[in-house]
Amino acid sequence: MDLTIFQNIRAKLLSALAETKFSLSAQEALGVGAAGDRTFPIDKMAEEIIISELEASGLPLSLVSEEYGLKELQGGGRKVLIDPIDGSKNAISGIPFYCASIAVAEGDTIGSITSAYVLNLITGDEFRAEKGKGALLNGVRISSQKDERFSLVAYEAQAPGKDIPRIMPLLSQSRKTRCLGSTALDLAYLAYGAVSVFVSPSPSRSFDFAGGWLLAGEAGGVFTDMNGHSVNDIAIGLGKATPLLASGNPGLHDRALRLLNV
Repeated sequence: MDLTIFQNIRAKLLSALAETKFSLSAQEALGVGAAGDRTFPIDKMAEEIIISELEASGLPLSLVSEEYGLKELQGGGRKVLIDPIDGSKNAISGIPFYCASIAVAEGDTIGSITSAYVLNLITGDEFRAEKGKGALLNGVRISSQKDERFSLVAYEAQAPGKDIPRIMPLLSQSRKTRCLGSTALDLAYLAYGAVSVFVSPSPSRSFDFAGGWLLAGEAGGVFTDMNGHSVNDIAIGLGKATPLLASGNPGLHDRALRLLNV
């Protein structure tokens, strides 16, 4: 997909969200989105901007979006997975850590994703990746962690009482841990080398991790489920798919798997 499309989306998202991100009305849910989560004004606004720009491109696309669900443009074509606000709870609470995530796939599975775009909606930083061409932060090539130290383990805990005990063997071996609340951004910073390992014990949906999957892999990282199985054959859709484990390199990943599966 043409970089200009992503840049137009970036400009409009940053402009629109700058005016509303700390509004109290943003905390009032509008209803439930197609994926089953509550939809807030910031989610709807971001989704409308992204879909509008994709429609303006004139490309035949099949959209899979957290709020809208499924939408065909120009009769449908390549799949575009959209999470308009990944980290909605952060966004409506005024916590400055959330993003927009877009991934483009040539087929119906995670392994068919060919490009990814993750936009930090606070800093404006943009992470991009194309299959076989590496990962970029603001146009500069990035790579994941090279050594095998658990410097920082990031995690998602949708059900803390169950999830945290499940991953405690890994967390206890890390110098620092963080639960930041945005899977796509966690994976983007893993691609950048700031995060050693990311783990999410509860099943995640494909649009939550699609962009991060490509970013991590193109930066040199390893991405599987928590048992070490490939996620490449997981179908793209709105349903919850699988627990996640991503690491900066194979050595880190092997160590994490051993700790999680004793």
